[in-house]
Amino acid sequence: MKITITGTGYVGLVTGVCLSDVGHQITCYDIDQEKINLLNSGKSPIYEPGLDELIQKNIQKGRLQFTSDVKEAYSGADCMFIAVGTPPNEDGSANLTYIENAAIEIAEHMTKDCIVVTKSTVPVGTNQHIGRIIQERLPANLKVRIVSNPEFLREGSAIHDTFHGDRIVIGSDDEEAGKKIEEIYSPFKLPVVHTDLRSAEMIKYASNSFLALKISFINEIANLCEKVGGNIEQVATGVGLDKRIGNKFLQAGIGFGGSCFPKDINALNHLANEYDYDFKILKSVIDVNRLQKERLFHKAKEIFESLAGRKITILGLTFKPNTDDIRDAASLKLIQDLLLEDAVITVYDPVGMPKVEKLFSDKIQYAASAEKALAGSEAAFILTEWDEIKTLSLETFKCYMEKPILFDGRNCYTLEDAEKHGIHYYSIGRKAVV
Repeated sequence: MKITITGTGYVGLVTGVCLSDVGHQITCYDIDQEKINLLNSGKSPIYEPGLDELIQKNIQKGRLQFTSDVKEAYSGADCMFIAVGTPPNEDGSANLTYIENAAIEIAEHMTKDCIVVTKSTVPVGTNQHIGRIIQERLPANLKVRIVSNPEFLREGSAIHDTFHGDRIVIGSDDEEAGKKIEEIYSPFKLPVVHTDLRSAEMIKYASNSFLALKISFINEIANLCEKVGGNIEQVATGVGLDKRIGNKFLQAGIGFGGSCFPKDINALNHLANEYDYDFKILKSVIDVNRLQKERLFHKAKEIFESLAGRKITILGLTFKPNTDDIRDAASLKLIQDLLLEDAVITVYDPVGMPKVEKLFSDKIQYAASAEKALAGSEAAFILTEWDEIKTLSLETFKCYMEKPILFDGRNCYTLEDAEKHGIHYYSIGRKAVV
């Protein structure tokens, strides 16, 4: 099918590239000409393993193109996917400006009957709102049908998730339109769930909120383990073997970040407030995650009389490995807190430093390697479990640091190893090694 993807952000780009790889004719449209030029050269503006290779492959095969020309983008398209951002407003609600602008452009430039598919994460009722915007501006001789098709991609493994996902959700109040979208995805051979429009919208918010709840719950158990003398890793293993619970998202740490969980939780909470529903569990998840990001900082404050002038190393800046995304990352809060204490901060991350430098400029120092970041340090924090960080030998910390004091927000090492190497080691949900 001839498909247009509106928006070349994370979701739109990965979706468009993967659909082209299974044989569809894809045009990705974005108003950012600089981004379009980069994509047409075969390079992705976002860091995602394997994406550059897929872009180059499908450009060469003639199945994938990128444009900033709105007429070229929408002319003759059988299906149009909206994958623009829905950033949070100050009150936590989703900003639908980009969605609404996309709907207007589609109505003004579509040249044949088509299906409009929303990939963006949107509040319940948004797809019907999009339908009304298009219908009000649509020429009388054209027909449009609306489908909700939420994404469930994880940054760092988005290509794998597209081809090997758990399910594809297709929400529509038009049965034929839903089946057409199922045909588009048929090469993936994944389970398909058909729902009405509003249920599909709710599935995305419910899924992300439940996963965030699971993370916050295990972090609360970890905090209690520290007080009662339990080991969170042993507890999580025992809990996760229960098939009703499962072992995923039971890794204790310093909370979640990124572009999805925080935004979606706040948007769902705002939606609940609009309908006068007090979503108590969701509010607790928000509070728990906010406090969890500060746990390592408070541990450091307890150990050191003062952090002023102390040389502190932070290893890992992105909210998770295999992405350059620093949105709502724990590193940002820790850097801010340490700067208020007048600490001397050196950071290292394989790909995240350029974005952090835009925020903090010369207020902190940027190292070319983990070893250089650790040189002369009095304390180190591990915030992102990149392979090259979590596989560092504990001897490295002992060798390069002035004082081998390690705060591990991702439980990368065993307590036995820390004790064997003579490291002062503070992790999450486990006893301290001193």
